[in-house]
Amino acid sequence: LVWTAETDNHQALNWFMQFHLSHGLGLLASLIGSCAVGRDAEFCTFNEKHYRVIPNLRTLQPYIR
Repeated sequence: LVWTAETDNHQALNWFMQFHLSHGLGLLASLIGSCAVGRDAEFCTFNEKHYRVIPNLRTLQPYIR
């Protein structure tokens, strides 16, 4: 469980405004990405396509399907 910091929320909103129309980035995806970037954490997901546009986000597939 991760609580968002104020800086995470501002960054998520900036990325959403910047990439929503051009890349289809959703608000929740930008919030999840900003939390991971703000904590310098790897984000485990199978849906790397949705998060590819977020700068400095490291994604990792948890296992091979």
